[in-house]
Amino acid sequence: MRIAFFTETFLPKVDGIVTRLTRTVEHLVSGGDEVLVFCPEGAPSHFAGARVIGVPAMPLPLYPELKLALPRPAVSDALDSFGPDLVHVVNPAVLGLGGIWLARSRDLPLVASYHTHLPKYLEHYGMGMLEPLLWELLKAAHNQAQLNLCTSTAMVEELSERGIQHTALWQRGVDTDLFHPGQARPELRRRLLGDHGDSDSLLLYVGRLSAEKQIERLRPLLDHLPGARLALVGDGPHRQQLERAFAGTATTFVGYLGGADLAGAYASADAFLFPSSTETLGLVLLEAMAAGCPVVAARSGGIPDIVTDGVNGCLFDPADPHGLLEASRRLLADRDGRDQLRLNARAEAERWGWAAATQQLRGYYGDVLAGVRSRDLALK
Repeated sequence: MRIAFFTETFLPKVDGIVTRLTRTVEHLVSGGDEVLVFCPEGAPSHFAGARVIGVPAMPLPLYPELKLALPRPAVSDALDSFGPDLVHVVNPAVLGLGGIWLARSRDLPLVASYHTHLPKYLEHYGMGMLEPLLWELLKAAHNQAQLNLCTSTAMVEELSERGIQHTALWQRGVDTDLFHPGQARPELRRRLLGDHGDSDSLLLYVGRLSAEKQIERLRPLLDHLPGARLALVGDGPHRQQLERAFAGTATTFVGYLGGADLAGAYASADAFLFPSSTETLGLVLLEAMAAGCPVVAARSGGIPDIVTDGVNGCLFDPADPHGLLEASRRLLADRDGRDQLRLNARAEAERWGWAAATQQLRGYYGDVLAGVRSRDLALK
């Protein structure tokens, strides 16, 4: 099968979408498929046996880590030269809309996938009034596709309720060999602690430092949990505001970590805290669970697909201003219970691998291609 991806985000950016996409490309290519990736410029020209075409892009004013890439004639020429069996558009925005148009104008089978809950982000940037308009735009774009994949059951339901058709669940995946409890290392724990003394309450956040992640919710924990230390792993447009908000607290801004260092950070912390209520899935939660780090997360979006309260982690009501604090306090106070959560979290993560997720995706591709062939035969 020959698959052309159009994605608004790719390497060298680090986030859950890029992780899913890179692992997917690896497994597709290793399974014998040919892959071409169109993405904003800055990525390597090849990745895992796939050709990557960077498209000139400009930073998004409110979110400079994201780049808007405008399709050009060279994109059309490269697509025609590749001759894909199917086009997969990831989070269609600007480049993705070009991919949709190119696929439809060539009558190519089209799959789209929804990874970022953009309408919910708007309120965190003072533009909540635009949410209805954005849903209409998303509906118009996604309904061009024969199949729309979502990364959690909550998103399947919400997109369907919003009028987006042909939705299905693209199952989660995690690298359980890399993210493993055995990756814990004393030197990484010291790095997470920074200049702050050790404690049995080393709290960890991993992800973008951006407004929609609601990281300020973690600030009261440092006042109310004795001996609490916080490590923020990642970077983003909200970092300076967060440095001011957490000034004078036992907080370490670690920056980006990857590979074994990231896996070691999860495994070396006492709890992983994820305050965001805008997640379509929350891949970092699954990574933390695979590493045996007990998690505290919002009962919102796709998170309950991963975390079962009191079984493999702790959930809190994002509408309760004290919910995160109480859930964290409950987790840290029960050492025996925390150890059981670690074991259960690891067991849950072991159920999900990237090979199985990609095999499911390949099956979806086959269904779309079969449907298009049936349509073509009916028209003859």
